[in-house]
Amino acid sequence: MGAIIQSDKEFWKRLTKMDWLSYLVAGAMVYVAVAIFILGMTYKVYQWLRAPKTHIKTGVFPKPGNAAERWGQVVIDSFTFPQAMKADRTIWVFTILFHFALLGAFVGHLRLIQEFTFLVNLLGSKGMDQVSLWGGGVMGILLMVTLTYYLFRRLYSPYKEISVPEDYILLFLLIIVVVMGNHMRFLGKVHTADYRIYLQSLLAFKPAFPKVLADSSTKWSLVVHVLFANLLLIYFPFSKLVHVIATFPANLARRV
Repeated sequence: MGAIIQSDKEFWKRLTKMDWLSYLVAGAMVYVAVAIFILGMTYKVYQWLRAPKTHIKTGVFPKPGNAAERWGQVVIDSFTFPQAMKADRTIWVFTILFHFALLGAFVGHLRLIQEFTFLVNLLGSKGMDQVSLWGGGVMGILLMVTLTYYLFRRLYSPYKEISVPEDYILLFLLIIVVVMGNHMRFLGKVHTADYRIYLQSLLAFKPAFPKVLADSSTKWSLVVHVLFANLLLIYFPFSKLVHVIATFPANLARRV
C-alpha cells in the first residue's frame, strides 16, 4: 500500500503539512497506539496460553451431541448473548443494538481504506453518499443511544453499587469518539474521499491532511476523534473490553 501511494504524484500534491498538534495526535500517536495495542494483545494471548490447563470438563448441560452442534452453539452464544437475555431482556436488546451498530461503524470505516468499487458501480457516487449518510448516520445514532443507556444504567441501583472507575472511563472514551464521529458525519463539510487521503497517508508513514481538510474546522473534530480513539486503543488490551477477544474461547469451553 505504501509503495503504491508513494508512486502516485497526484496523491501527494493533494496533501498539505500538518500543524504540530495535528501531527502529534493524528500522526505519531496513531502509530504508538497501534503498536501498544498489538503488543498488549499479543501479551494477553500469551498469558492465556500459559495459564494452567485442567482436565476437568467445564461445559454446561445439556452438551451438544457432536462437533458440528458444538461449534454451532459456540457461534450462537458468541453473537446472540443468550445469558444476557436470560438475565435482563432490556440489557440484551441494547447489547444487540450496540454490537450491531459497532459492526456497521467498522464496515463503514473500511471505506476510508478502500472504496467499495462494486457498490459505486451499482449506485453511483451520489447513491453511495446517500447510503453513507443513512447507514453511517444510523450507526452513529444507535451507538450514541446505547452508550447513553449504558451510562445512565451505571448511575442507578443496583449497577451503581457494582460499578468501578474503569466502567466510567471506558464509557467516557467511547462516547467522545462517537460524538466526534457524529459531528463529522452530520455537521462536517469534508467528503469521505478526503478522509481516505488522510488515512492513506498514515498507511504510507507520511501523515498529512488533504488541503480541504486542513483548511476546514472539521479538522479539529477529526483530531479529537482520533485522540480518543488512540486512547481507547492503548487502553483496550488492559481493560474489560478485551472480552471481545475472549468471548469465543470462553463459549467454546462452556460447550466442551
